[in-house]
Amino acid sequence: MHTLESWHDFFILLGTAGATLLALLFVAVSLGAGFLSESRADATRAFFSPVVVHFSAVFLMSIVALVPGHRPVFFAAAIGICALGGLAVAAYAMVSLLRHDWTHYKQDHVAYGVLPTIAYVALLLAAFMIWTENEYAVDILAGALLVLLLVNVRNAWDLTLSMVHRQARRR
Repeated sequence: MHTLESWHDFFILLGTAGATLLALLFVAVSLGAGFLSESRADATRAFFSPVVVHFSAVFLMSIVALVPGHRPVFFAAAIGICALGGLAVAAYAMVSLLRHDWTHYKQDHVAYGVLPTIAYVALLLAAFMIWTENEYAVDILAGALLVLLLVNVRNAWDLTLSMVHRQARRR
């Protein structure tokens, strides 16, 4: 797709940010290893796993966007498959948060469930638009990935603070 050439730097920066933030999340989790226990396994899957998946999705889709000379069908299929997987993870997180009493903050429900779901639906729309060669497809793709990255910066920060607060209370 010729239009991706003008987006090259954007996807380089976005992919780099996604990979870096994913690595920093692993560092934060290793520092708070005492926080993650068998009794919190379900909550860990509902809160941490989606953030890892979302940062990985930003990284992966940015890399796919940087592949030179791919055809719209390949690009649309790759984005669509990633979006469907991410949508399943976001739906799992949303349902888990609604079923359990892990958080009473509406902003957590929005940030862990609603906004990632909207971002993945937008990615599905972008995949369709790429397939039909719509001129605004890359704009939708970029916007959805940026929302996913920024929401998960918030979520990673929330998780880190939660681990710090729980560790401080235990002492």
